[in-house]
Amino acid sequence: MELTGQEAAGPEEGPGAAGTDEGGEEISPEVAAEWSSDGPLPVWPRGGEMAAPQGGATADLEVGGRSEGRGKRDGADAPEKGQRESGSGKAPGKPEGEARKPGDRRPSSFLERYWEGSQERYRERTAKRPAQGTGQVKWNYPLEKKPNWLDIPGTSERQEPETLRAERKEATASSEPVVQRPTITFNLSPRTGRQLLYSISSFSVFNELAKMGDPNVLEMVQEEERRVSREADYIFEMNEQSLSSRETSFLIKEEPTPAKRYNLFLRRRLMFQKDKQSKDSIFFRDGIRQIDFVLSYVDDVKKEAELKAERRKEFEQNLRKTGLELEIEDKMNSEDGRTYFVKIHAPWEVLVTYAEVLGIKMPIKESDIPQPENIPFRFLLGPLKLARNVKHPHPEYFTAQFTRHRQELFLIDDQSSFFPSSARNRIVYYILSRCPFGIEDGKKRFGIERLLTSHTYSSAYPLHDGQYWKPSEPPNPVNERYILFQNWARFSYFYKEQPLDLIRNYYGEKIGMYFVFLGFYTEMLFLAAVVGLTCFIYGLLSMQSNTSSTEICDPQIGGQIIMCPLCDVTCDYWRLNSTCLASKISHLFDNESTVFFAIFMGIWVTLFLEFWKQRQARLEYEWDLVDFEEEQQQLQLRPEFEAMCKQRKMNPVTKEMEPYMPLYSRIPWYFLSGATVTLWMSLVIACMVAVIVYRLSVFATFSSFMESEASLKHVKSFLTPQLTTALTGSCLNFIVILILNFFYEKISAWITKMEIPRTYQEYESSLTLKMFMFQFVNFYSSCFYVAFFKGKFVGYPGKYTYLFNVWRSEECDPGGCLVELTTQLTIIMTGKQIFGNIKEAIYPLVLNWWRRRKARTNCEKLYSRWEQDHDLETFGSLGLFYEYLETVIQFGFVTLFVASFPLAPLLALLNNIIEIRVDAWKLTTQYRRPVAAKAHSIGVWQDILYGMAVISVATNAFIVAFTSDMIPRLVYYYAYSRNASEPLKGYINNSLSTFLIADIPDHTAPVEKRDFTTCRYRDYRYPPDHDQKYFHNMQFWHVLAAKMTFIIVMEHIVFLVKFLLAWMIPDVPKDVLERIKREKLMTIKILHDFELKKLKENLIVGSNEFAKEVMIQENKAQLAKSTI
Repeated sequence: MELTGQEAAGPEEGPGAAGTDEGGEEISPEVAAEWSSDGPLPVWPRGGEMAAPQGGATADLEVGGRSEGRGKRDGADAPEKGQRESGSGKAPGKPEGEARKPGDRRPSSFLERYWEGSQERYRERTAKRPAQGTGQVKWNYPLEKKPNWLDIPGTSERQEPETLRAERKEATASSEPVVQRPTITFNLSPRTGRQLLYSISSFSVFNELAKMGDPNVLEMVQEEERRVSREADYIFEMNEQSLSSRETSFLIKEEPTPAKRYNLFLRRRLMFQKDKQSKDSIFFRDGIRQIDFVLSYVDDVKKEAELKAERRKEFEQNLRKTGLELEIEDKMNSEDGRTYFVKIHAPWEVLVTYAEVLGIKMPIKESDIPQPENIPFRFLLGPLKLARNVKHPHPEYFTAQFTRHRQELFLIDDQSSFFPSSARNRIVYYILSRCPFGIEDGKKRFGIERLLTSHTYSSAYPLHDGQYWKPSEPPNPVNERYILFQNWARFSYFYKEQPLDLIRNYYGEKIGMYFVFLGFYTEMLFLAAVVGLTCFIYGLLSMQSNTSSTEICDPQIGGQIIMCPLCDVTCDYWRLNSTCLASKISHLFDNESTVFFAIFMGIWVTLFLEFWKQRQARLEYEWDLVDFEEEQQQLQLRPEFEAMCKQRKMNPVTKEMEPYMPLYSRIPWYFLSGATVTLWMSLVIACMVAVIVYRLSVFATFSSFMESEASLKHVKSFLTPQLTTALTGSCLNFIVILILNFFYEKISAWITKMEIPRTYQEYESSLTLKMFMFQFVNFYSSCFYVAFFKGKFVGYPGKYTYLFNVWRSEECDPGGCLVELTTQLTIIMTGKQIFGNIKEAIYPLVLNWWRRRKARTNCEKLYSRWEQDHDLETFGSLGLFYEYLETVIQFGFVTLFVASFPLAPLLALLNNIIEIRVDAWKLTTQYRRPVAAKAHSIGVWQDILYGMAVISVATNAFIVAFTSDMIPRLVYYYAYSRNASEPLKGYINNSLSTFLIADIPDHTAPVEKRDFTTCRYRDYRYPPDHDQKYFHNMQFWHVLAAKMTFIIVMEHIVFLVKFLLAWMIPDVPKDVLERIKREKLMTIKILHDFELKKLKENLIVGSNEFAKEVMIQENKAQLAKSTI
C-alpha cells in the first residue's frame, strides 16, 4: 500500500466496506479521474484503491512503535471531528440520486475502484471515523519494521516516486510546514537465503581467497553485497509488478539515515597541512584514520629503479584493491629529503573480513567467573605488585571467534577501538605478506618480505603509540608505550612483577609468552639460587677444617711430597704444597653438599618444567589460546612455500586443496643442510682441539717462565701455571665461541630458507634445531672436555699418552679437575651474559644515535611519528629466537654442570633480573614495534628443555663421580682408612702413586738432575717394587665400581622422583579446567541464544507474511464471488 502525499484513514472493519450494495455510490470514471488529480489513489486493503478525503481528518498510524501526527494538506486544517456518514454514501442536504459534479466531493469520503466485467468503475464510500479520543487506527495486522533498503550501498539513490516529488514540491512552496508521513510498500515474497549479505558457500570462498592473498577479496565482498542488494531490489520490484491492486501487505520504508562509515572519509576528509598536524600524530592528515602500518622507500637511481617503481605501483594498487587505504608522504616532507613514507590504514570492512579469516577471538560478554581467592600472606608481596589498572587493564570476557555476520553478538562499543592495535597490525601484515606485486620469470611474486629483500621498500613496520617518555594527547588513543616504560622498562622497577596483559595487548601473544617464560624461570631460579648459595657458604665455613687441603698445605706433609714433572724436558719436579690455595678453592665446590645439590637440581628441573606447563595452561586460558593450534593450522603457510609449490594436494583433514611439495624436491636441500651443520660442528671440535693444543704448548712456557723469574715468586702462591693456562685458555675459547656464532647464524638462516619449510612453525623449528645443536657443541664442548676427558687418559710417567704424538695429555690438579671446570664454566657463562647484555643495550642505542645524527635535525621532537620509528632499530623476525636461545643456553649452564658450580643459579638469577629490564627497555625505547604474532607455547624450546633436563641428571652424576674427589674420599673413608678418630687423615698420600725417577725415559726427563729417587703422581697403581709395578691396583677398581654404582643409584633415584612428580602434578590445574569448561558452556549458550533469537524473528516474519498471503487469497475468492 502506498500513501503518498496524503494520510490514510484506517480500514473499516466489517461487511460494510465491500460493495455498492452495502452503502457505496457509483461514480463515473471522469469524476474519479478529476478527484484523483490531487494525488494517486492509495490501495484499500480489501480489494481496491482508496483516496483520502480532501480536507478530511485522518487517523494516526502506529508504525514501528512511532505514531505520526495528523497531517495537513494543501494548507487546509483537518477538522477536529468528522461527521460519520451512513453506509449509503448519500451526501447530506442533497436529494438521493442527485448526480455529483466533478470536484464536489463530500467530507470523509473516498473513491473505491472496482471492475464490472472488464469495465473499470468508481464509487464513493464513506470512511469510518475512530471514536473520540482514539489516537490511532486499529489494523488487522501489525506493521513490521522491515530492513531499510536505502541503507544498502547502491540503493540509497533510488529514483524517488513522481507523486512524492510533487507533494514535496508543494510542501516546500506552502507557507505552512508539512509533516512528512511514512511510505508504506508491500512485499509478499518469502525471505530467501539469497537476500542475506552472504550465502554460506560465499563465506568459505572469501576466506580461502583471503588466505591465498587475493588482493580483490574486499572488492569481491562489496560486489557480493551490491549483487545481493540488486537481487533484493529486483525481487521487490517484481513483487510490486506481479501483485494486483488487491494483493498487498505492509512494509514501512523509513527515510534514509545518514551514510554509514563506508564513505565517511570521502565526505568528511579534512586535508590538513603537514606543518599544521601534530608531529606525534598516529593518524592520516584527516585526523580520523589511524595509521596501522608504514612502508618506506628511497628513490633508486640505479638500473633497477624502473623495475622497483613498477613493483611498488602494482603492490600499492593491489593493497587498495584489498580495501586498505594508503596515504603517501612525499620525500620533500621527510627530514632527510630522500625517503617516501606510505601510511596504511585498515578500515572496518577489512578488519572484520580478516579477523574472521585469522580466527581472532573477541569479547561477547563480561566473564562472571570469580577471581581466585587471596593467597595467604599476600600482603607480604604488596611491594612487588603493580597497580591493578596496569596489571589488568581490561576486564575478563567470554570470547568467541569473530565473524562479520554476527557483529551484533560482540561487544562493539566503538569500531575504532574494538580491535586492539596489535590485532590491527597483525591483520595488515597478513595482507602485506600475501599481496602480489607482479609476475617475474613466469612466477607470481608476492609478499612484503620479497620487496624488502630486493630493497624495493627499505622498511615495513607498525607504529608505536607515541613517545615513551610522555603520555599521549587527544585525539590520540591511550599511549600504552608510555605505560609500559613507566611500569616495566625502568631499572628501578627490577623488583616489580611484569604487566603481562599489557605486554600481550601491545606486542602480541608471542612476545608476551617469552616474557612470561623468562619471568617464571627467574622466579624458579630464586629457590635454586638460595640452595646453591647455602651449599657454597657451607663449603666456605668448612674450608679450614677440611682434612685434604690441610694436609696439602702442611709443610710437613704436602711440602715433603715431590711431584713428577707436568711436561717433558722443560718442566721440573715440584712440591705438592704449591697447590695449597687451589686445594682450598676446590673445597668450596667439592664437598659433601655437592652430592645433595646435584640431586636437588635434578628434582628442581622437574618441578620447573611441570609448574611451567601449569603456568602455560593458565596463560592459554587467560589469553584465549586454548584452541589456537587447531585454528591456525591452515593460516601459517609461508608465502615462500606457496610461491615455490607447483603442485596441490587435498588436505585429508580440511578436504581442501593446498600447496604441496613432494619429498624428492627437498632431499637435496636436506643433505646440504645436514652436511653444513656437521661441517660446522666439526669446525667447533677442531677449534676446541686447537685451544687444547694452545694450553699444552703454553703450559710449559708458563711453567719455565714462572720458575726463572724471581719477581713472580710471590704470585706463584695463588697463580700457578695450571691456573694461568686454564684462565687464558678459557678466555681464548670464549672469543672463538663468539666468532663462530656470528658466522654460523648467517649460514643457518640461509640453509633453513633453502629447505623451503611449509609453515612458520616448521621454519622456526628447523632453524632452532640447527642453531641449538651448534650452540650446544660450541658452548659446552670445552666444559665436557674438562669434566669427562681431561686427566682421564694421561697414562703415567714413562708411558704418557700424546696428542698427535707431539703434545702430552693434560693432567688434573692433585685436588681434581673440578676447579678448572668451575673456572671454565664461570668465564664462559659470565662472559656470555655480560657480552649479551652490553650488546643488547649498547648496539641499538649507538645505531639509533647514528641514524638521528645523519638526519637534518638531531632532536626527536621535531619530526613525525613514522620518521621517529623509522630511525629505530629493527627487532626482526628472529629477534625473539635469539632471546630464547640465550635463555636456553643459560639453562644448560645452570643444569648440566651445576654440581661443579653451585653459584651458577645465583649468577643466572642476577642476570635474568637485569635481562628482563634490558629487553623491556630496548623493545620499548630502541626498537621499532614488532609485528604482533600469536603463540600458545614456547614451541620447540620446551622439548629442548625436557631433553636437557634428562641429560643434566646424567652429567651431574658423572661430574660427582669422575670429576670431583667425592667418591675416592668415601671409598678411603669406609674401606682403607686406619684412623678411627680422623678417618680422612692420610687420604692425600693414599691417592698418590709412586714412580721411580730412574725409569723416566731420557727424552722426557727434566734437563736439571735432582737427587730425588722417586716422585709421586695422581693415580692408583702399584709401586716400583711390586711384581705388577705401574699397573692399576685393587683400590682403583674399588673406586671405579663405587663411581659406577653411584651413577646408577643417583640416576635411578632422581628419575624415579621426576616421574612421580610429573605424574602427581597435573599439566592443567583443576581450577583452569573448570574455567575452560565454564567459558565453553557460556559461549555455546550465548551463541545458541543468539541464533535462536534470530530464528524466532525469521519465523515471526514468515508467519506474518504467510497470514497476509492467506488473507490476500481470501480477498481474491471473495472478490471473485462478488464479481460473479
